[in-house]
Amino acid sequence: MLKPFISVVIPSYDEMANLQKGVLDKVAHFLDKKKYSYEVIIVDDGSTDGSVVFVQEFVKENPCFKLIKNQHAGKAGAVTSGVLLASGKYILFTDMDQATPIEEVENLLPYFNEGFDIVIGSRSTKRKGSPWTRVVMARGMIILRTVFIGLTGITDTQCGFKMFKKDVAKKLFTKIQKLHNGFSQISGSNVAAGFDVELLYLAQKMKFKIKEVFVNWLYVETRRVNPLTDSIEGFFDLLRIKQNDLQGKYK
Repeated sequence: MLKPFISVVIPSYDEMANLQKGVLDKVAHFLDKKKYSYEVIIVDDGSTDGSVVFVQEFVKENPCFKLIKNQHAGKAGAVTSGVLLASGKYILFTDMDQATPIEEVENLLPYFNEGFDIVIGSRSTKRKGSPWTRVVMARGMIILRTVFIGLTGITDTQCGFKMFKKDVAKKLFTKIQKLHNGFSQISGSNVAAGFDVELLYLAQKMKFKIKEVFVNWLYVETRRVNPLTDSIEGFFDLLRIKQNDLQGKYK
């Protein structure tokens, strides 16, 4: 079997609502039409809503799809597990809700031929369709990450659509896994705002070339984002990143 040209990693935690909308069918339909080979790695993050069984049945009918079952460690842990097991020349991680549709991968790929190591999707700062609280959170994060850790040159760190050269991904996510001691089991949902910031900050520290590309994005309602608690957690994530940096952990 040919090694995949693209690996797509999709974290999944209690995603039955999105799965029943046919998101995996849409991903498969798009990729099946491409001339390149692919694999889709769905990393279940300890779901309890029956979505594991749903994905297991889908995988049986779609040989290019794989399921990894993890303990519940949050999105960061799920994405890291999937990326480290991926074998594609290029590795993309994207969200199950497909707020940024899989078709946008075609807008990211050309930039690897221009010498970039990482190509990330970027949403409009207006975040069309988002409630005003989400817009305020996004703009607040931009200010805080600039002030606290000096992450500059990237407008949107939080878009869940990021693509890497294989060797770059392996180096970057191996480092992330070591920094978090393999990720601990948690309770409840965790949007991990600090994960994307830390990932890109570390990438800059490692001198990888990053390209930000505007992508189509549609706001999808979710109960997992709480403007107050997530903003507080995001703030403490930035403090943790700053502390790690001062301690030389990103060298």
